[in-house]
Amino acid sequence: ITDTYNRGGVTTVAWHFSNPVSAGDFYWNDSVSLPAVKYIIPGGEAHTKYLKILDGIADVAKNIKGKNGELIPVIFRPYHEFDGDWFWWGKSHCTPDEFKALWKSTVSYLRDSASVHNFIYAFSPDNTFTSEQEYMERYPGNEWVDMLGMDNYGDMGRNNKYNVDFAIRKLRMVSTFALKNAKLAAFTETGLESLPNPTWWNDVLLKVMKSKGIRMSYVLVWRNDSNSPTHFYAPYPGHPNIADFKKFYNDPYTLFEKDLMNIYK
Repeated sequence: ITDTYNRGGVTTVAWHFSNPVSAGDFYWNDSVSLPAVKYIIPGGEAHTKYLKILDGIADVAKNIKGKNGELIPVIFRPYHEFDGDWFWWGKSHCTPDEFKALWKSTVSYLRDSASVHNFIYAFSPDNTFTSEQEYMERYPGNEWVDMLGMDNYGDMGRNNKYNVDFAIRKLRMVSTFALKNAKLAAFTETGLESLPNPTWWNDVLLKVMKSKGIRMSYVLVWRNDSNSPTHFYAPYPGHPNIADFKKFYNDPYTLFEKDLMNIYK
């Protein structure tokens, strides 16, 4: 984070938080997982335990500093893809009101009690919504969110299924809602695992990003896993997708770290 900041770049952090009240990790497992949200929100029996976990987050946040001792801004994206079922905070494992209470209590504690003031809070469902009303179903309110986003692999080529028009429509909804509410907008997660499509960067991703009515502050593709030969989302030297990625990189529409102009001044 510090190195990225000192280069003039931006860090975004997703929180894959292991279930705090049962065995298992952040994924929902029918055999071991408990619906933790109701236990850790205010009034829940594990709320105090949750606040201690947030104290650890706050300690990290307040100790990430630049070379002159200034706090480094970080886009903090907890509880993403909450409209799916694969995480313990997903829609089948808590009610909309419980999720809103979780979000509000998390931001309130970090910001107002623990004095964390370098987080930009990003709200990012998966791609299941089809209307603004659905997008807002678990929205906690403008006081608790700085950035609006969407994670979307399903419309962008996963399992060789492309619904580019759907992706454009949904990102346009996010852009419009963000503009109406004076929020930043971002394409918070996407990508095509292993990059089997040799023109994905330009014919899919850039086409979506350039579409009318879409105003995103950034797009994030998922990681390259050094322990897996297939779990990667950016081309590596020698990969056949390199030429398409370079074309994407050199397009006047795209900005990379070297193109950012003193965003922290």
